[in-house]
Amino acid sequence: MSRRSFANRRELEEHSFHPAVMIAVPLVALFLHSYLPRIWAPFSIVDLPLIVVLYFAISWRSPLAGTFMGAGMGLLQDTLTNQYIGVNGIAKTIVGFMAASIGLRVDVENVLTRVLMNFSFCLLQSALLFVVERVLLGEGGQGVHWVHEVLRAAINAAVAVPIFFLLDRARQDEIM
Repeated sequence: MSRRSFANRRELEEHSFHPAVMIAVPLVALFLHSYLPRIWAPFSIVDLPLIVVLYFAISWRSPLAGTFMGAGMGLLQDTLTNQYIGVNGIAKTIVGFMAASIGLRVDVENVLTRVLMNFSFCLLQSALLFVVERVLLGEGGQGVHWVHEVLRAAINAAVAVPIFFLLDRARQDEIM
């Protein structure tokens, strides 16, 4: 039996997915994110596109792939909302890059790590959206309610854990 040596942690734990999964999961997340709040308004607190970006970014462990995933999901999300095109694109691009970069160095299979990453990146996205809207766009509307954002981050982290476990079943890992 031959043994393959891995050069680094990324090669050891990089995951791949069937192309249908890579297309269907983001589209379903965008669809649900757009239409579930119309059925019941409290669903708007859950950011499914962010959860999908985080999952794929930390699974691929490639900052470039995480960046493109974040940019694509953010821009598609912007087309379905009343925001300026690019607002979510900027935030999710940065989050995707940072999540993939951290995924290279941290054990992301641990549940506690996943919860902390989802919570932290949800807060980071809220801060980025605030900066983009306030500084770049000059939108001087109402301020941010940070208690609401912390609650939103906690709910997104709790929702992300079962979604991550479901998506783990869709991986196509090669056994060496």
